[in-house]
Amino acid sequence: MSEILAFNRWDTRGIKVMDPGLERYITLEPRIVPKTGARYAGSKFHKSRVFIIERLINKVMVPGHKGKKHFRTSSKITGKAHTAYNAVEQALLLVEKQTKRNPVEVVVRAIENAAPREEIVAVEYGGARYPKATECAPQRRIDLALRLMTQGAYHRTFNSKKTFVSCLADEIIGAFNLSLTSNAIAKKSELERQADASR
Repeated sequence: MSEILAFNRWDTRGIKVMDPGLERYITLEPRIVPKTGARYAGSKFHKSRVFIIERLINKVMVPGHKGKKHFRTSSKITGKAHTAYNAVEQALLLVEKQTKRNPVEVVVRAIENAAPREEIVAVEYGGARYPKATECAPQRRIDLALRLMTQGAYHRTFNSKKTFVSCLADEIIGAFNLSLTSNAIAKKSELERQADASR
């Protein structure tokens, strides 16, 4: 019996999650077609059991709201799963071509690099609001990293000749290389700097 490969192309057996905090929350069990159709939606932490590339596809499909500029973050996909699936597959092929590495491994390293460890919450005390540093939960760290990467790709392709696929590939490679040109890395360092100042 042959091994199941991600997108019927890439093997995930040799990939290890280096960050011990995220190890239990990044699933690398591959799917030929990464689309579970919310099978685990009723159970707690169901996202942890979903293949990490499928979670990226879900984020690309519904990238979230950013600063009242919804037309920049969601105009391209409009919730179409197959469009998002094709975009992520093409982006992974570009990542493989540029880095000469397994793109699933590159995505995992990019998430580890872009996942913020701390963030700030607003605390109200005596009628005044002030920021307070707090640790970021592992599940939220992954969600934030995926969201920042996809939103960065959408913003980079807005009013530009570059396609979303190449912008997403650039964003993943930038996060993999810890480059500040990546929106996810830039936002992570900004968040952690603010948290450090609010301690």
